[in-house]
Amino acid sequence: MDRLIYTAMSGASHTLKQQATVAQNLASVNTPGYRAAVNAFRAVPLVGEGLPTRAFVVDSTTGADFSQGPMQATGRNLDMAVLGKGWIAVQLENGGEAYTRNGSFQISPVGILQTLNGLNVAGDTGFITIPPNTEVTVAKDGTISTILRGQIPNQVEVIGRIKLVNPPEDQMVRGDDGLFRTKGDKPVVADIGVTIASGNLESSNVNVVEGMVTMISLARQFDMQMKVLQSADENSRQASQLLNMNA
Repeated sequence: MDRLIYTAMSGASHTLKQQATVAQNLASVNTPGYRAAVNAFRAVPLVGEGLPTRAFVVDSTTGADFSQGPMQATGRNLDMAVLGKGWIAVQLENGGEAYTRNGSFQISPVGILQTLNGLNVAGDTGFITIPPNTEVTVAKDGTISTILRGQIPNQVEVIGRIKLVNPPEDQMVRGDDGLFRTKGDKPVVADIGVTIASGNLESSNVNVVEGMVTMISLARQFDMQMKVLQSADENSRQASQLLNMNA
């Protein structure tokens, strides 16, 4: 009887956790460059004396869906979408490096190219400073050029290049801040094969219809697990009554 309770109880608990992941995916459907989290159930046997036949049902985040989301044209020079595989590197406050597909950037009051959350966009030689009173253009390889407003177009100054990387997907781990890091937090070398499209943003790759269907399926699974628990409790009571009658 207790084997049934272990399985049903842990299944119901982790079904709720998987629902939370799906809900997070749906809540991030309008976040540029968001990568949907992927979950899976697995059985974990209990180890100990008298427990070799017991098992928990555990929900584990197996990774992320790295497929590319739809492209959305914005016409804004500081909006950038990675074409195909690859990431844009950003500098963390602790000096480390993280990676994002959200290419919606801004210029700080002191002229540094930053994410909307205030993190500096990494360049090949450090952060990128945009001179005041200039118009910015971004090439496919991440090279940033500026021209003074009102000047002739041939007076272009190259000020840096955004660091674009393409680490193996199985080495990428999502952080609590939504940014990705490599296992071990090791910086990745820039990859000249990664390209971007200025004036565009990559939309989230979350499939809303699939997410809603998954939510309904998980709700039904939770109801089923609760019914199993109720059945186990009813069977236990009936067994106790039979034992009392025979005593």
